[in-house]
Amino acid sequence: MKKKVVLAFSGGLDTSYCVKYLKEEKGLEVHSVLVNTGGFSEEELQQTEKRAYDLGVAQHTNLDETEYYYQSCIKYLIFGNVLKNNTYPLSVSAERVTQAMAIARHAKALGADYVAHGSTGAGNDQVRFDMIFHIMIPNIEIITPIRDMKLSREEEIEYLKKHGVEYDFVKAQYSINKGIWGTSVGGKETLTSHQPLPESAYPTQLTKEQPERVTLHFVKGELTGINDKVYDSPVQAIQALQGIAGPFAIGRDIHVGDTIIGIKGRVGFEAAAPMVIIKAHHTLEKHVLTKWQLYWKDQLATWYGNWLHEGQFIDPTMRNIETFLQDTQENVTGKVHILLAPYRFQVEGIESEHDLMSSKFGSYGEMNNAWSGEDVKGFSKIFGNQAMMYHKINNTEL
Repeated sequence: MKKKVVLAFSGGLDTSYCVKYLKEEKGLEVHSVLVNTGGFSEEELQQTEKRAYDLGVAQHTNLDETEYYYQSCIKYLIFGNVLKNNTYPLSVSAERVTQAMAIARHAKALGADYVAHGSTGAGNDQVRFDMIFHIMIPNIEIITPIRDMKLSREEEIEYLKKHGVEYDFVKAQYSINKGIWGTSVGGKETLTSHQPLPESAYPTQLTKEQPERVTLHFVKGELTGINDKVYDSPVQAIQALQGIAGPFAIGRDIHVGDTIIGIKGRVGFEAAAPMVIIKAHHTLEKHVLTKWQLYWKDQLATWYGNWLHEGQFIDPTMRNIETFLQDTQENVTGKVHILLAPYRFQVEGIESEHDLMSSKFGSYGEMNNAWSGEDVKGFSKIFGNQAMMYHKINNTEL
């Protein structure tokens, strides 16, 4: 009886190679698993399943983890306005842990002898997958063909050709990873420090050129509605906004950062809905939160994003920070008005009953209603007391 291996399967070049290698070279019974985190249509899921069976898997399973992914992770990235290096909304790094956990649970339920993934030896995903597997399924051996044999994309393509596999080899020049929180794009250009990705590399092309305005509705930090429509779940609202904003080719960029293993990495991405949501949410927060709430949110959210990026999602500290972030969202409710245009967007303003920019107390640079000029004179003198004493005592020249 053949031993079973559960393979994290996306239908791309790397995991297609893994199916053939594990079956033909290792003699294993391959059970492919696609973990959908919101980036696949029903048609794409069916195509991926067909590809898996065409490659020779014994069983293919589609696991939809989109709602879990949102509830356990994405909403905290929104609450924290998390952008890695002020650029990247953690489109892939965030979802990898969710996918790894789902695959580990599936391998355990199936009684698999092995678990496999198609990560290379030069990126972050290998650490994210391996670490989760070591913690959740320590008795199941991990197989990583691409990493272990240091295969190039050209070698993988040649191997598949030898085994009669029909594949769109031109399309395989770019590695595409889709999820509800954005799509990463990797290719030969991202292996350099100076080359941009060509327009054709991005999965979502520019098809809208006439600017349009949208209003996002937030309730306690979560996106619940767009314009006049209220959605049953934030997941639906995010997907709907992606459909509206994506055709403007909004949210494209290239992220450069430090990988878990210490080298610099460069990856392209498109994330229209995430970038619009984070900017809109942050603007609303600037109106309804105090400066010290905003300050401590920034500190903890940056740490949270970095630790999540490095695969440490199940560190208990993460739950502590999530509790803080959740608590800060009590008054983050209101409307945010946004202008969408080709390759860009602009937050035009907000409306909220919790807006601290209230005319009841004064208008910045114009007039005040809750204090007098004498109050400010005294406050200014006291507020600078320690600095004044320091310079007088030390005879500092300013």
